[in-house]
Amino acid sequence: MPELPEVETIARTLRAGTTPLLGRAIQRAEVRWPREVTGMSAAAFEARLRGARVEAIGRHGKYLVLALPPAGHLLIHLRMSGRLDVVAAAEADTPHARVLWWLDDGHVLRFDDARKFGRVWLVDDPAEVLQALGPDALDLGVDDFRARLAGKRGALKPLLLDQRVVAGIGNIYADEALWRARLSPLRAAAGMRATTAGRLHAAVQEALHAGLAANGASIDWVYPGGNFQNDFKAYGRTGQPCLRCGRPIRRIVVGQRATHFCPHCQT
Repeated sequence: MPELPEVETIARTLRAGTTPLLGRAIQRAEVRWPREVTGMSAAAFEARLRGARVEAIGRHGKYLVLALPPAGHLLIHLRMSGRLDVVAAAEADTPHARVLWWLDDGHVLRFDDARKFGRVWLVDDPAEVLQALGPDALDLGVDDFRARLAGKRGALKPLLLDQRVVAGIGNIYADEALWRARLSPLRAAAGMRATTAGRLHAAVQEALHAGLAANGASIDWVYPGGNFQNDFKAYGRTGQPCLRCGRPIRRIVVGQRATHFCPHCQT
């Protein structure tokens, strides 16, 4: 699943890529898989978007947020297999195209989603969808980060993945941050010293910014174009030597998620 750096890269591409979406008007929307749209019928979704203009493109956690006056705000979560591209009209029709937005310059914003897990919302206020989430990981200061971990039960890895605690971190960047912080994914958050929590906050920021600088990570066909997979320190490196101490990276399951860490370095 694309995480914060991948979704932010998509947002930046939509804002200022080869065929920018910013400023374009939507001539019509076409919903080919109605379950992709949440909170209203496909017909209502299509009617409300007609004539809307893309005024701003943002992100919170793993959600893309598009301001489309006068229609409201379009929120998109890519989930497991969603891809969002601006393409020529002739390229709009693909086997997995679930929602299409036909633009005034002859291009189409195409949402491909092979597994049909992606979701799209059209709301007046983004908080209608985002209110249950924690602060965006890139905006979260160290003091707030410490406060959000303080008193929490459970291990660090599941807490980093909990979007109610902090939004945007997924499996890859949790493993990468914990390696950088030299902290075990199994370590309990409760009772952690302020300095240790501060170290973890710095590591989260470092991992996310490294991912952004590489345009995210591409580890399968869903999200192409990223290069961060070439700089992984822990994720997916089972049995390979730790880049710090040389001991083998171990793979375990924590909270039903594959987890990669160095048992020697990360305590």
